Amino acid sequence: MKKILIKREQSKLACFAEREESRTKFKIKSFLVATIALAMVAPVFTACGSDDDDKKQEIIENIVSEFSVNDKMVAEQKAKSKKDVAVLLVAFGSTWNNAFLAFDKTKAAYEAAFPNADVYVCFSSDICINRASVGENVDDNGNIVKRDYYEPRYLLHAIGAAKYSKIYVQSLQVIPGEEFAAVVASVKKFMNNGYIGDAHLDDAYLAKLAENEAIFLGMPLLNNPDVDVPEVAKQLNALYSSEAQQGVVAFMGHGNPDTYDTFKANVRYEQLEEELQKFSPNYFVGTVDMPDNYKQDVLARMQAKGINSGKMYLHALMSIAGDHAHNDMAGEGEEYWRQMDPDSEENSWYEFFSHKDYEVTVPVTNKHPLGLLELPGVLNVWVSHTKNAEFLEDAYHSMYPEE
Repeated sequence: MKKILIKREQSKLACFAEREESRTKFKIKSFLVATIALAMVAPVFTACGSDDDDKKQEIIENIVSEFSVNDKMVAEQKAKSKKDVAVLLVAFGSTWNNAFLAFDKTKAAYEAAFPNADVYVCFSSDICINRASVGENVDDNGNIVKRDYYEPRYLLHAIGAAKYSKIYVQSLQVIPGEEFAAVVASVKKFMNNGYIGDAHLDDAYLAKLAENEAIFLGMPLLNNPDVDVPEVAKQLNALYSSEAQQGVVAFMGHGNPDTYDTFKANVRYEQLEEELQKFSPNYFVGTVDMPDNYKQDVLARMQAKGINSGKMYLHALMSIAGDHAHNDMAGEGEEYWRQMDPDSEENSWYEFFSHKDYEVTVPVTNKHPLGLLELPGVLNVWVSHTKNAEFLEDAYHSMYPEE
């Protein structure tokens, strides 16, 4: 199987610097922000001579106002569509072109499901935002692909500045864990007008959103153990039952490290495996980061059932198939196998299980594994969460102490 390999170690600072250089398209509009920026950079120019003013002016002109970029984009979209409802899809992010295409299709699916709404997509990961912007990966034809995505706070600010009367924020996380907690925090900060200076939103508008109960939060895929977990298991079995009849079908999720097991959400992986095994004992669910549910723990559970060899199919239990799916799960070759340390986290699932005498296959579509957003039955669970999203109570608090 053809693989697109990327270097595992890259300089975050270099990526950020390149991104800032490549995205200086909009001049700063806020005098306050410009003043703060000058104050921050002024020490750099204390000994630069007569060119100080020119350099300062150049910095001001090159500052990228992410608020301005998004405010402009959303305002133009709202003016064009004449719609008064906004849906914001919040993903962790990715740098892979096949993932970008999956987000495009997800956006299109939401536009079909919510014809009266403008739909926007954002990333919560700064690293993914930076690297996607400078083009870390290539498409299947070898062309560098660059995409601009932004954090939830910028899209929420833009949506608020455009004064949509109803807002849905949908988490594209799989479990209600650490990343979902960040989504909740972003929405609460938006409703609490957590923007300084000229970036302040109209507090009366936010108060009206709260009064009208018009700010909604859609939950992650596996939010409800009694409803969502069995439904997702049902959808996965409908797709992969033929594989389960031939051998093991193992799903690789992300999981939260033990110290970040927000809401104790890691249990969803265990619950999903339990539900899947009601269809077939050949289903297993492991993770990259959940303690006691790494690939070697999956192996131990397989061996406990007497499955010591045979066919094995690997699938990503993540919203999209990005770096983890291509490298941690499907990576092939010496780069992904350390013979002297078989249990190393650097060893891919493909190499790990292949060296344990299993006949491993990573099914691909258009040369790539599929993420959960690309499975229509599973995507429908997310869509149903948006349609059934509840008002986020107690999110708004007036910025004025007397109130």
